[in-house]
Amino acid sequence: MSANFIKTEIDGVYIIEPKIFSDTRGYFFESYNEEEFVKNGITNHFVQDNQSRSTYGVVRGLHCQLGEHAQAKLVRVLYGKVLDVVVDIRKNSPTFGKHISVELSDENQRSVFIPRNFLHGFSVLSKEAVFFYKCDNLWCKESEFGIRYDDPEIGVDWKIPVDKIITSEKDRLANHLKDIPDV
Repeated sequence: MSANFIKTEIDGVYIIEPKIFSDTRGYFFESYNEEEFVKNGITNHFVQDNQSRSTYGVVRGLHCQLGEHAQAKLVRVLYGKVLDVVVDIRKNSPTFGKHISVELSDENQRSVFIPRNFLHGFSVLSKEAVFFYKCDNLWCKESEFGIRYDDPEIGVDWKIPVDKIITSEKDRLANHLKDIPDV
């Protein structure tokens, strides 16, 4: 069925556009096909699925797991529209501290593959959004790490007016890019 794997300017991060088959009944597409991923150099074995529901203005992130519990993720939107953000935190990378943002929605059906040792977050651009992602490692509270969503060194435009942003206390009190340990 061949999805389109689009390389981004950050090595290892891909936007995946599925091949969608539509007719009068609706549509069908493969949201994940291990063979297609392996053909495109992504060999991660996913072991955990997560789902969240959020309303307009919610910003979740920027999060990751560090060390032996680091996670690669395959993320997509089941309902609504989000701005998905990925930040490179590999200190030896030429794109350290750089980010990409991509709109994911139930209309475009795109997904993003995020390798281990990258921060991830999203903002909800629609009235409501249901966000789904696969992880290649189990979650471990002791390995959680986060950077403030509004860290000026990263400079993410979340496409939400500042006075409309809704976030957790944990995300408001998170670290800054300069605080990242070696990964």
